[in-house]
Amino acid sequence: MDPCIVIIGCGKLGGVLSKNLRRAEYKNINFVSKTEKSAEKASKFSKSKNYGTDPLKFTKSADIVFITTPDGVIEEVCKKISFKNGFKKDSFVFHCSGSLPSTILSSAKKCGAYTGSIHPLQSFSGKTETENPFSGIVMAIEGEDPAIKIMEQIAKRLKVGLCLSIKTEAKTMYHAAAVVASNYLVTLVDFALELLGAAGISQEKGFDVLKPLIYGTLANIESDGTVKALTGPISRGDVSTIKTHLKHIKAGKENLDLIYKTLGLYTVSIAAKAKTIQKSSEKDLTKLFQI
Repeated sequence: MDPCIVIIGCGKLGGVLSKNLRRAEYKNINFVSKTEKSAEKASKFSKSKNYGTDPLKFTKSADIVFITTPDGVIEEVCKKISFKNGFKKDSFVFHCSGSLPSTILSSAKKCGAYTGSIHPLQSFSGKTETENPFSGIVMAIEGEDPAIKIMEQIAKRLKVGLCLSIKTEAKTMYHAAAVVASNYLVTLVDFALELLGAAGISQEKGFDVLKPLIYGTLANIESDGTVKALTGPISRGDVSTIKTHLKHIKAGKENLDLIYKTLGLYTVSIAAKAKTIQKSSEKDLTKLFQI
């Protein structure tokens, strides 16, 4: 049986999700958005003609509902539909937020629906992908047991590499890890490019300079883990070099020394785990990195 699916919120994720649900042979997909134009645009991804601005028109008969609105209104949207008994009994209501738990959908339980959250560990640029962006990635799921089973089925049909079941109460820490690994990686590279710029290397050439080093480091982390992959002056306890770095960074790039200190302090703890520095150097570096 082809389940009736409703996607509420037709932004980047809603559009990409609908397109690939269609590829996965889910054919009965309906769209709800604030504006008719937005819903119509998203519907074209899955070649659907069922769209509108009133969720109750679609959710009362839906087997699966994805709420892919901005995080701040997910709970409100769910409550408004639940208040009007807008979810079908034994249906499934999911949201796709990485940071919020499925418990924000608890109002849907009053209608007899099961709830859960399904979060693809992937960044979506908003461009029209020619390939399946879900293929081979990790998808984190949590919620009620019946909902988890359905999410696992959906993930399998989307060709997800690993369906990772996490504890509801751990959702925020999971998302924080994703932010550090993805968003802060961008920040870290931008920081390095700023320092290269101060050394006279242009932004246009900067990434090409850093790319082999970045990729090589990632390969070392993959093969040996973070502790063994750590190299450089902190891992050697080279206090003199770090002092010189801080002196020049502070003189040339205001406030960037604070970022360097914060990262350095954490890096000292990794070096301590690796047992590559003496206690005296660890103490000196820790003092040096204090803000």
